[in-house]
Amino acid sequence: MAAAPLAAPGPLSPPEQLRLARQIVRTEGQTLVALAERLGDEFCRATDLILGSRGSVIVSGMGKAGLIGQKIAATLASTGTRSHFVHPAEAIHGDLGRVHADDVALVLSFSGQTEEVVRILPPLAQLGVPIIALTGQPASVLGRAAAVILDLGAIREACPLGLAPTASTTAMLALGDALALVLSRLRQFSPADFARYHPGGSLGRKLSRVEEAMRPLAQCRLACASQTLRQTLVEQSRPGRRTGAVMVTDDAGKLVGIFTDSDLARLLEANRDAAIDGPLADVMTRTPTTVASGTLLTAACELLSRRKLSELPVVDADGHPLGLIDITDVLGEQVQGSKLKVQSQRKSGRRSLKVHQPG
Repeated sequence: MAAAPLAAPGPLSPPEQLRLARQIVRTEGQTLVALAERLGDEFCRATDLILGSRGSVIVSGMGKAGLIGQKIAATLASTGTRSHFVHPAEAIHGDLGRVHADDVALVLSFSGQTEEVVRILPPLAQLGVPIIALTGQPASVLGRAAAVILDLGAIREACPLGLAPTASTTAMLALGDALALVLSRLRQFSPADFARYHPGGSLGRKLSRVEEAMRPLAQCRLACASQTLRQTLVEQSRPGRRTGAVMVTDDAGKLVGIFTDSDLARLLEANRDAAIDGPLADVMTRTPTTVASGTLLTAACELLSRRKLSELPVVDADGHPLGLIDITDVLGEQVQGSKLKVQSQRKSGRRSLKVHQPG
């Protein structure tokens, strides 16, 4: 399938290094193409076996195959299939107690003869746990003990010496991913499910809802349209880092406008100081851009970026404000593959202004 191993190692020039690197990548790529072509009914038998199980998928393997097994177990678990990795050497020293008769074992060994792997096969059989073998040798000890064999086929390693597990472990990883993701599709695993299993990090942020990132009303500035701007700015102070906007409501509590720090700066720059003692209704931005509760944070961030907004009110189905998305709270997050390119500081025209009661 792949080029024969190179001669004994020696010094490599930069072009030779690149040629070897490309050969290795091509070898592994060709291995995956061949693997895709050889997939057959046994793959569907494996998914049926796992879907019909009431327990977990117990993944096991030794050495490099074991490291791949840990990744496969993690992928299964994060995409809707309960899974745990059990090290075969630890299994024969008590960790077999983690395995239940309702489980299915996914055992990785390219040779199918790895000593530590072979030693856990009889105890698994005694427990009545069916085995899915991920191997390149269907006639091996592992293959003979398996209920289902996922045959990797004959693989020449990409290692120049032809020794280090490289193309074979790449094939194991790809087949494990295929198994996990087909199972996920069969379980109708949704983005909401994925978000539930990934509450932290950039993935969790990407799939979270606006309610999880917005500042609640208790941390927002809220005022009636009939209040004066001065009264609002004095009375609506908040401890800590304040939002750059006041949400304005009518007598029924529905959002009717917004007044931002930028609006205040523009009033003062235009020498409209008298407007400070007029009603908010005269200076606010009416029918502001809002986002509904339950919206993905990604959509809210894209709206902030597209409209060049710094604040975005979150409202319920009746138009009552629930909170506020502030750009500084989501600054720098990468959303749906595109980064929000927003300055970390306000424009030079935005000044920190204090408004005092007349003396």
